[in-house]
Amino acid sequence: QVQLVESGGGLVQPGGSLRLSCAASDSIFSFYAMGWYRQAPGKQRELVAQITRGGSTNYADSVKGRFTISRDNAKNTVYLQMNSLKPEDTAVYYCNQVPIGADDYWGQGTQVTVSS
Repeated sequence: QVQLVESGGGLVQPGGSLRLSCAASDSIFSFYAMGWYRQAPGKQRELVAQITRGGSTNYADSVKGRFTISRDNAKNTVYLQMNSLKPEDTAVYYCNQVPIGADDYWGQGTQVTVSS
């Protein structure tokens, strides 16, 4: 059974930091690259960071140098460290496999709001 549970979001001031966590089921985590996606109001969901099973990473230009993705293979958990947050980072953040599976399953996500 697929399971994706995101946590760690919240309200933070511009320039602040947050660390997101995602616990994933073994059926996904052990076989696929993992990514963090986000969806802002009125916008399409976008992939902002991804990490392969071997640890290679890639980032969207909008977050490069500010966000860091990592994974703990022993805990089936993927993290997103977000620094120097901007108001435009406000969105619901989701983790999922990369690429997305045919069943298009998503967890509940975690809200990140950057505002003074």
